[in-house]
Amino acid sequence: MADTIDTAKAPPADKKQRIIAALMALAGEMPWEEITISEVALRAGISLADFRDQFPSKGAVLAGFSRMIDRKVLDGTTEDLAAETARDRLFDVLMRRIDAMAPYKAGLKGISQWVRRDPVSAMALNTTALNSMRFMLEAAHLHSEGLAGTVKLQGLVIAWQRVLAVWFEDDESGLDRTMAVLDRELSRGETLTARLDDMTRLTAPLRSLANAVLAGRPRPKTRTPDHSDDVTPV
Repeated sequence: MADTIDTAKAPPADKKQRIIAALMALAGEMPWEEITISEVALRAGISLADFRDQFPSKGAVLAGFSRMIDRKVLDGTTEDLAAETARDRLFDVLMRRIDAMAPYKAGLKGISQWVRRDPVSAMALNTTALNSMRFMLEAAHLHSEGLAGTVKLQGLVIAWQRVLAVWFEDDESGLDRTMAVLDRELSRGETLTARLDDMTRLTAPLRSLANAVLAGRPRPKTRTPDHSDDVTPV
């Protein structure tokens, strides 16, 4: 008789991995809108109660998937490319991300098609993408702080979506098309970032002056209520 898995005794991390794998597999087989939580639980071999313990929704599973991929990329980050250019370091990090996502390519393609049909969900997933790209930049020793960093981060998310669109259709083992578009997008981003940095430096004195003016500006005094008319008529 075949051994059965007691899901109640399975460690939480294992349940999370099974839920993520099940959802990504189903996303490659049917439209996202048709996937139910019950189907994911069935595919994962767990109960609905177990699913609820791990994730509150399918969207939360996607966030968990993104963190899982982040972890794989970050675990593989070394200092071997520390002497390389910023673009080369980021290129290496993002190609390793694609390698980590390769087993889930069909599911990711299905999710991408769903996002194009659902702008509201696209906005929600943009936050997840921003969080992931923030750590990809850090892995490449690139900062994402301040206004310039925020613009750089959102630009990378947009560029990454263009890269994925090509990757979904790139069936060559060498991923030449994918690498070409990634290199092109990073080159374009490098140019825009340089311009943004120049603009930030040029406007720094003006921003400092504005901050000084605002800091020295006296705050309006709170007017004390005038109770002189609050007299009870005789």
